[in-house]
Amino acid sequence: MRARFIRLAGLALPLLFSACTSDGTTSGKQPQSSGNEIVIGVAGPMTGDLAAFGEQLRRGAQQAVADLNAQGGVLGKQVRLVIGDDQCNPPRAVSVANDLTKQGAVFVAGHFCSGSSIPASKVYSVAGVLQITPSSTNPRLTEAGINTLFRTCGNDNMQGTFAGKWIAQNYAGKNVAILDDGSPYGRGVADETKRSLEASGLKATLRDHYTQKQKDFSALIAKLKATNTAMAYIGGYHNDIGLLVRQARAQGFTGDLGAADALNTSEFWSISGTAGEGVRYTDASSQINFVSAKAVVEEFRAAHYEPEGYTLSAYAAVQAWAAGAEIAGSTAAAKVAEALHKNVISTVIGDLSWDANGDLTHVNYAWFVWHKGQVAEEP
Repeated sequence: MRARFIRLAGLALPLLFSACTSDGTTSGKQPQSSGNEIVIGVAGPMTGDLAAFGEQLRRGAQQAVADLNAQGGVLGKQVRLVIGDDQCNPPRAVSVANDLTKQGAVFVAGHFCSGSSIPASKVYSVAGVLQITPSSTNPRLTEAGINTLFRTCGNDNMQGTFAGKWIAQNYAGKNVAILDDGSPYGRGVADETKRSLEASGLKATLRDHYTQKQKDFSALIAKLKATNTAMAYIGGYHNDIGLLVRQARAQGFTGDLGAADALNTSEFWSISGTAGEGVRYTDASSQINFVSAKAVVEEFRAAHYEPEGYTLSAYAAVQAWAAGAEIAGSTAAAKVAEALHKNVISTVIGDLSWDANGDLTHVNYAWFVWHKGQVAEEP
């Protein structure tokens, strides 16, 4: 069915700032839903090595809930947000998903890692909970046929196609390496980049792997040097890549280094230091300067927080759920999902629509480059 355009007053551009501590989140206690509230959740790595990304999801969801409640809530009820910490650990993610459903959450923004979202999605599907991930990109997530599962980010097919074509064009006739950390996210985007690279006429000289939380990358760096690699594209997370980059430069590797979208946190530079100069990564084009995001970005900055990475995608996930519930006149996952599939929803990151799998129908990708601790999007 052809989508029709929906813009709900008060949801596209929130008007009032509220402190994040007033959104009803809890620490420790399991909240009980009442007839006057709607419980939703946000899940991701709130602690551990990837906690910077958990903070992005939490901040985005908290601000969205605060803004919704300031405007009357959803379906005339206030929204209460509960937080799940999965530490990007798949078994823990299943436990978190079960806990959020027991707390009465009708919707969850999350999880962050694909390796967590994939097993958690089965829990939400059985429990009748709508799930929108702001960040999980592995194609297997939405290929499972769960009708109540969506993304507010692209997938590895999209990102890998963009990266591979660009690398093939800019490093034609040179040696290129494709690396990953073995995670569903890292391996997925690396495989898609290799496929796109080779479809564009350039064969990867080296295809290799490392393990998450690896401390010594000397053997891998030696391979990059031995193969005279001009460009290495890496699927993995910022904490490992920051260390790899630092060691690579210290050990005399002079080729270019690039990665996927998990480098979109300032913590990367904190780990890489000046060795991160010139490192680039692929990501959806920055939405921070969108007209649709202006009011929300001002809210975050007024609270002395820069909405980097997936913050706005998390905000948009809550917005999309709220808009779907208002259209459906219900918080039932199947009805909200039907509303999202049939309509174009205005959010802080633009007008969103989804295909039958719950993937966004369009994502603009770009390259971002680290320079003196700051990131700039290439035109």
